[in-house]
Amino acid sequence: MNPTRCTWANMANPRYIAYHDHEWGVPCHDETTLFEMLNLEGAQAGLSWETILNKRDSYRAAFDGWDAEKIARYDDARVAELLANPGIVRNRLKVAAAITNAKAYLAMREQGLTLNQYLWSFVDHQPIVNDWPDGARPARTELSDRISKDLGKRGFKFVGSTIVYAYMQGIGMVDDHDRGCICRQRTSAG
Repeated sequence: MNPTRCTWANMANPRYIAYHDHEWGVPCHDETTLFEMLNLEGAQAGLSWETILNKRDSYRAAFDGWDAEKIARYDDARVAELLANPGIVRNRLKVAAAITNAKAYLAMREQGLTLNQYLWSFVDHQPIVNDWPDGARPARTELSDRISKDLGKRGFKFVGSTIVYAYMQGIGMVDDHDRGCICRQRTSAG
């Protein structure tokens, strides 16, 4: 018998199962991963997360392993290369947002603030474990509204409240696993 997972997890896609089981809702403190996920959540806008997840390796290759210093220096020729790359979502605004986000991220670092410190300070450095009825997660919350607004003031793009809430779930700031999910059970047991 297969273990019970959240209703949104596509059981036919091994990448999706691995993402659900080992990343979604698991606290992340790695700077590169935090920067990557912020940009991937933005790239997902209007698409399915599965589409982005299936292109994740291509994104890592195309965006220099999510090295913000390199991305911040991308010029028009590099943007043209990215827009011709079938391995990523070829949307000019989303590609431009990744470059803008790299610059905003580097500006934060120049002020002595990491993404890890910044993001986790919103939840007192402890994940929020929600108990929504299965499949009834909100698309945004008051907290995601606040973080979205602050990120926007700092110059980040594609950081609307819905994107930010999905990001918070993806990096484990919130744990929204269904009540009967095996990952919820592991969280409860730990």
